[in-house]
Amino acid sequence: MFATLSNSWALVKASARVLSADKELLIFPVVSAIGALIVTATFAVPMVVADLFDSMLTGGSEGPLGYVVLFLFYVVQYTVIVFANAALVGAATIRLKGGDPTVGDGFRIAFAHLGQILGYAVIAATVGLILRWLSERGSLGRFVSSLVGLAWNLAVFLVVPVLVLEDVGPLEAVRRSTALLKKTWGEQIAGNFGLGAVFGLLFFGLILGGGGAIALLIAGGASLPLIIAVGLLLIVALLLTGLVQSALSAIYTAAVYQYAATGETGDFYKRELVAGAFKPART
Repeated sequence: MFATLSNSWALVKASARVLSADKELLIFPVVSAIGALIVTATFAVPMVVADLFDSMLTGGSEGPLGYVVLFLFYVVQYTVIVFANAALVGAATIRLKGGDPTVGDGFRIAFAHLGQILGYAVIAATVGLILRWLSERGSLGRFVSSLVGLAWNLAVFLVVPVLVLEDVGPLEAVRRSTALLKKTWGEQIAGNFGLGAVFGLLFFGLILGGGGAIALLIAGGASLPLIIAVGLLLIVALLLTGLVQSALSAIYTAAVYQYAATGETGDFYKRELVAGAFKPART
């Protein structure tokens, strides 16, 4: 974990400089969010038929049909999300190397690796299904699921840049991602936690401020249209903040990969900022 919040803020600012140089990179998180919503809406009816919603709400186990639908949902959802992340990472890497990327460059890179992305989505969906099954096995199962999920997230931290920049298959990308982390910094990531901490404070501030404003308006007898307008502004602010966080996280991932693979971070990040983003493994 970062020693101080100032280091986390420096990381946010460095990633934001990349985003400021290419504001069109925000298009990729938007595509990811819209795609995820479309996929969820598309699978709504099959989930109802398979009683998935009931089992999720009650904590029960899915039947065979439920697991099949859930697996397909995971595959399509992961494909959409990883595709958008691959496009963003590809475009951000061009910028980190001194180029001037376009949205078309990002999509071109993602489409060129669509097969690997789909293969990785199948792997990720399988892991997700296993974690879901474990979480249904009581308290011990939920505990094991949490540990395995954490280990998986650490292992695949660099899998997207590896997929699109090294042109390897999904299994090799997972192996390579794990090897890069263990070889360079050990196993405990802090950089993304730093980003999460900063944006967590931003979200908290927005909710506290926006919620307080709405409460004051209601207490003061403000008109309903005004209260609704403030509520909508709060929702928009939260959505925009989430999109920016998603973009900065992917940009940071691209910078970490570039440092891990080449030892260079480009002009936007100080070397020690990226190199210090992980705790060394204890020996």
